[in-house]
Amino acid sequence: MLGIKHIKFDAMTYVMHFKNGVIKREDRGLSFFYFAPNSSIVAIPMGSNDLPFIFNESSQDYQTVSIQGQISYKISQPKMLADVLDFTLDDKGNYKKNDIENLNQRIINEAQTATSSYIHEITLKEAIRSAKNIEAQILEGLKASAAINLLGIEILGANILAITASPEMARALETETREKLQQEADLAIYERRNFAVEQERMIQESELNTEIAIEEKQKQIAEKKMETDIQQAENDRKLREMQLEADIAVEEQRAKLIEKKTANDKQEAETQGFVIETQLAPYKDIDWKLLTALNNNADAKFNISLAFRELAENADKIGNLNISPDLLDSMLNHNKPRRK
Repeated sequence: MLGIKHIKFDAMTYVMHFKNGVIKREDRGLSFFYFAPNSSIVAIPMGSNDLPFIFNESSQDYQTVSIQGQISYKISQPKMLADVLDFTLDDKGNYKKNDIENLNQRIINEAQTATSSYIHEITLKEAIRSAKNIEAQILEGLKASAAINLLGIEILGANILAITASPEMARALETETREKLQQEADLAIYERRNFAVEQERMIQESELNTEIAIEEKQKQIAEKKMETDIQQAENDRKLREMQLEADIAVEEQRAKLIEKKTANDKQEAETQGFVIETQLAPYKDIDWKLLTALNNNADAKFNISLAFRELAENADKIGNLNISPDLLDSMLNHNKPRRK
């Protein structure tokens, strides 16, 4: 009524009330009456904003790269922004101009400028894998940009959501990657087989080394046994030699003993012979019959035998001689005691 109006703002909106070109009041979350014909109200949102973006760049190998993400920012110096862009409200409380879109576009342009030089220096494959590096480039470029500093805004962060190539190149990369993965899979299979073969070779080599070690040990055992046998044979030979030497010594002693005994026996026999010869010397020339007669202790049988010898010697002088068995028996058994 009569041009007097009331307006109210929330706490996240910075308000500047100009009256006749001079700031009458300014702060966040104001509520006041104003006279519309000579008043101008500027309302700047203070909350943080997430600005989505997508733009295309060309890589070092002349391939198109599509970069998609978002930038978070807030207006930290509203009066500085009000000097650059128009956030004036009309009588109905709407912005006369849509400069918030201009603000967003300036931020996107600065982000693309900061990214462009980096993308031009790397290949498509490197760009697709460089999300973190691109985020760092955007943040660094926006914070260092003089145009952004003049807008009075604070960059809170930048996030890269996707980096993609053109559909044709994406399919080519997929094919290349698929082939590479297949090659890696084949290589992995080959390496597994090669590893298995190598392990088998190592096992066989270990078994052969074990067999060689066993053979070497057996050879050492055989050599040691042979040395022991040789030593044992040498000891046995020495024992036999010693035994033979002992036997020879014994035999030599025995031979000397026999020789000595023989000499003694010979000397004793010679002595006995000499004694007998000396004793018989007086009887040498005496008739044996006389010697027999001198033997008063002669046996009757012996005398009978002598008698028969005399008969035999004079057989040519005897005509007949009869000797009956009874006579012979009586003469032989004359000295025997008679049986009762």
